[in-house]
Amino acid sequence: MCGITGIFDTRGKREIERAVLHRMNESQFHRGPDEGGLHLEPGVGLGHRRLSIIDLSTGQQPLYNEDQSVCVVFNGEIYNYQDLIPELQALGHVFHTRSDTEVIVHAWEAWGEACVNRFRGMFAFTLWDRNRETLFLARDRLGVKPLFYALLEDGTFLFGSELKSLLAHGGLKREIDPCAVEEYFALGYVAEPRAIFKQARKLPPGHTLLLRRGMPVGEPREYWDVRFTLDNPISDMDARAELTHRLEESIRLRMIAEVPLGAFLSGGVDSSAVVAMMAGLSKAPVNTCSIGFSDPSFNESEFAQMVADRYQTNHHLDVVESDDFDLIDTLGRLYDEPYADSSAIPTYRVCQLARKHVTVALSGDGGDESFGGYRRYRQHLMEEKMRVALPYGLRRPVFGLLGKLYPKADWAPRVFRAKTTFEAMSRSSVEAYFHAVSILRGPMRDQLFTERFKSELGGYDGIEVFKNHAAKAKTDDPLALIQYLDLKTYLVGDINTKVDRASMAHSLEVREPLMDHELVEWMASLRTPHKIHGNEGKYLLKKAMEPYLPNDVLYRPKMGFAVPLARWFRGPLKQRVHESLLGSRLAETGWFNTGYLEHLLNAHANGSRDYSASIWTLLMFETFLRTVME
Repeated sequence: MCGITGIFDTRGKREIERAVLHRMNESQFHRGPDEGGLHLEPGVGLGHRRLSIIDLSTGQQPLYNEDQSVCVVFNGEIYNYQDLIPELQALGHVFHTRSDTEVIVHAWEAWGEACVNRFRGMFAFTLWDRNRETLFLARDRLGVKPLFYALLEDGTFLFGSELKSLLAHGGLKREIDPCAVEEYFALGYVAEPRAIFKQARKLPPGHTLLLRRGMPVGEPREYWDVRFTLDNPISDMDARAELTHRLEESIRLRMIAEVPLGAFLSGGVDSSAVVAMMAGLSKAPVNTCSIGFSDPSFNESEFAQMVADRYQTNHHLDVVESDDFDLIDTLGRLYDEPYADSSAIPTYRVCQLARKHVTVALSGDGGDESFGGYRRYRQHLMEEKMRVALPYGLRRPVFGLLGKLYPKADWAPRVFRAKTTFEAMSRSSVEAYFHAVSILRGPMRDQLFTERFKSELGGYDGIEVFKNHAAKAKTDDPLALIQYLDLKTYLVGDINTKVDRASMAHSLEVREPLMDHELVEWMASLRTPHKIHGNEGKYLLKKAMEPYLPNDVLYRPKMGFAVPLARWFRGPLKQRVHESLLGSRLAETGWFNTGYLEHLLNAHANGSRDYSASIWTLLMFETFLRTVME
């Protein structure tokens, strides 16, 4: 894995300062500690930090074509590069390395912008073609690898793997986008294509961006989108065999490396399935890494050990104390933007552990989205049956009133927690799902934000992120629609962001076989009963894995990768969160109602409400202000 960065003069050939480009490149040293390289010519500067994985001796970047008129910097892996090399050689291209990077420059020469359609992998790259005076940026289909960019007022275009490389240039204004703040407090992350700063953007997954010298910077172009056709008539038995075959193929492609390789093993279905398939493809024992917690209610390590024992892996376990909250400031610096998924803490720790033993680790990320694993999917389908049965004109006023009158009862048994269901029933499907996944839901954000901040928002609401994607989903199927929304939002903005920054902080490459785009496309052709069968999520995956994994792993309740926030904020972090939320930094923004902040803290402290997720979201925003803005 690597880090890329660069500068492009969209208006002419102004000199690029080597010192500035070097500073931008070195800000991402952690992404590629093995080597660094720069390319400079009038009006263009490209930088690369390398973590050597394939072709250790000759795969240095920036990398060029035969006459050095095309230059690329690349972060990621093209898993099918060995299939593309002979095809490109037959077209007359000469290869000087054995790296997947060189495939990109020759594929560009052969197929132009359409080259990305031929790549199977995770990637973010920028390519400069001197003869065409063209800069070309591309990001993989599912947004595994990040790519930020910004157009400054003087026509200077910046790009980088992380926002910190753009900030290192010195010309990017640290002016926060209020709409990004609204998205963050709703979702826990700033959704693509927006970034926390007004001048910056994220290249969306499955998009490219073409810039020509002397021409205005246009909009990104979409080259891929998943379509939930649900038209595959395959039988259940045949689907199990087909899924097993596809998993093996995807994992085999991701086991190509010239450095030590292993896998994360959480004890959940997805990572266990990956390890089981790896064991069948590997002559040597698989290296596996797990994090356990001293608090048994958060500890899955016994299930990971079951799988490790079954396949006799080289298993490494670190037990983390449940009060592992020393990473808060580290996370603030790591993510560059406000980021509120508290599972970033154990993810950081498991990457730290893995890097002691391997350079590449396979993960089970992406399984819930494609296979239908989230509990919220089953809840949404139950609500959807009720929404279909009652007309919207009746549902909205009746359930809206019930939602307002019914008390919030976090402390009560689940059967009595009807407020959320009433609120969901008064909304459309998209609005209800947005409401379900929001950290601070609409009424809470309304109380949190001051009138001044609402004025700056100009009526913008984070629901627009979901509505924009839903308009492109081209499906009315209840499960397919929310799977599509998650693939476009949560998977990219939360899961992939978390894993990329946590792994790169330790110079560890993480590969994601369950996010292989051909596997995702195939799963999108299957109907709902293959994914959710009765009350069982991930039905097809679990059935396919029955010969490979214990039932105790396959059919136990989903635990998740969580930390005990509620206890922290009533105990060891009580004073810290009080000082952070009621201190000067949040107050000086003029965006937050102090009275509501006091309510969140007091109600959580006395146990009448569980506001841990909201408090953590505010704490990480304050940490962003302190570690990035200052």
